[in-house]
Amino acid sequence: MYKYDAIDRQLIAQRVEQFRDQVRRWKAGELSDDEFRPLRLQNGLYVQRHAPMFRIAVPYAMLNTAQLRKLAHVARQYDRGYGHFTTRHNLQLNWPKIEDVPDILAELADVEMHAIQTSGNCLRNITTDQFAGVAADEVIDPRPLAEILRQWTTFHPEFAFLPRKFKIAISGTREDRAVTWFHDIGLHLQQQGGETGFRVLVGGGLGRTPIRGQVVREFLPWQHILTYCEAILRVYNRAGRRDNAYKARIKILVQALGVEEFSKQVEAEWAHLKDGPATLTQAEFDRVAAHFTAPAYNAAAADDAGFRQHLADNTAFARWVERCTHPHRVAGYRAVTLSLKQHGVAPGDITSEQMETVADLADHFSFGELRISHEQNIILADVQEAHLYTLWLTAKGAGLATPNVGLLTSIICCPGGDFCDLANAKSIPIANAIQARFDDLDYLFDIGEIDLNISGCMNACGHHHVGHIGVLGVDKNDAEFYQVTLGGRQGNEARLGKVIGPSFAADEMPDVVDKIIKVYIDNRHEDERFLDTFDRIGIDPFKNRVYEGRAHGKAKAAEKEAA
Repeated sequence: MYKYDAIDRQLIAQRVEQFRDQVRRWKAGELSDDEFRPLRLQNGLYVQRHAPMFRIAVPYAMLNTAQLRKLAHVARQYDRGYGHFTTRHNLQLNWPKIEDVPDILAELADVEMHAIQTSGNCLRNITTDQFAGVAADEVIDPRPLAEILRQWTTFHPEFAFLPRKFKIAISGTREDRAVTWFHDIGLHLQQQGGETGFRVLVGGGLGRTPIRGQVVREFLPWQHILTYCEAILRVYNRAGRRDNAYKARIKILVQALGVEEFSKQVEAEWAHLKDGPATLTQAEFDRVAAHFTAPAYNAAAADDAGFRQHLADNTAFARWVERCTHPHRVAGYRAVTLSLKQHGVAPGDITSEQMETVADLADHFSFGELRISHEQNIILADVQEAHLYTLWLTAKGAGLATPNVGLLTSIICCPGGDFCDLANAKSIPIANAIQARFDDLDYLFDIGEIDLNISGCMNACGHHHVGHIGVLGVDKNDAEFYQVTLGGRQGNEARLGKVIGPSFAADEMPDVVDKIIKVYIDNRHEDERFLDTFDRIGIDPFKNRVYEGRAHGKAKAAEKEAA
């Protein structure tokens, strides 16, 4: 895991003191609210529906236990004793005081954390696969290059005031788990003829205008990744729209120009940058990669008899292992997902006490490191199979072992109208109501893998467009309603979902999801997943079942009125 050097520490310390003075000047009336707004946004500080919201970066998803314990302390000392993990590898605090944020930043700096560029029209947090470095299907570990990108994007003077926010995701596995197709820049690490490089995607994004990214370069040698990204950003910074925030993302520019013309302009810009000072060297890569060495795995860990016996003796443990542990490149180890989707709790929320429990588990069982997933869960990446049963018992006692990872109730959900002043509708009550309806593990396991994603508005922080079932909160005559999409997906075959029809009231949503699931169960072939059935039979059977009662009700009402 990357460790700050003297320059990093000095930079963060200066940033803390700079913002402390900006807050002082704002409190004293020397800075107006309008003048203070871009300054606080560049330090991750929003003003939301009920209180400020503070966003802390977790670059490419990695934390050590000292950092997680610090987050637990900060949440307890300066907030209400919990935080919320987002779909962008950030932790959000929903109730801090603006006056306390400089002190929070100072505490975070002590453990090499910050909130830089977690908001504003700038280069945001670099994200990647939560199993980076340990995934069984990994081709190249993306973490060293993610760290190099993080350093390059931090305080880049040319890109501090872009037309809109800008997000980069990098994947190094055969199966994309970083949603790269829906980022401003998506990067696929690959090898070609013995050479390492990137397939470069541009112009993806969700939000008001969801668009799947397009390939602008099939193969770019890794040494040129910074200069090529700089060329992309220069074209965007120069030609992106600044007159309309809804049309300011790079995806709109790529669509307006066409990917061929956009690529042509990038190549022309790159001609001035290629082989320049920002070209990466092997020495620089090696310097950063040295921070990401493998831990001291136990060579005798494979095929543990005690682990196999626990699987045979304990059905609940076996279920948890099936859903919440994942293949590891080292025999005898697994990556473990600690679910933050306990029924009745806001998805992604974690208490200070739970953070401390996770830190203890990571220290005991996973070499003192952990990761955050864009599915809003926590991962212990290096757990020996012999230790899984003990870990499970502790995690279960802390409410962190719900065996629903990948299942219907492991819902991705933004904070919605309970907190966000951009939201059209609440998200958390809908998630909780659906979890309550499907609070039967036997039924969940029978249904199989289904991603259900909920967003409270078109900004799509809950990634509803790529959920197998997507739910979007909409405003309908000042009332909260919910639009449903089906068939979305992430991964190598990433695709946007299709809207099934008119929106539904909040109290209808559990029934709507139930009807969708029943259509799947009625029509699936043996061992067929939800998406397989959906692709085979199409959207109409789902639409017909969901709206059949509504159509009958409307007909009866019209008949009564006519009489």
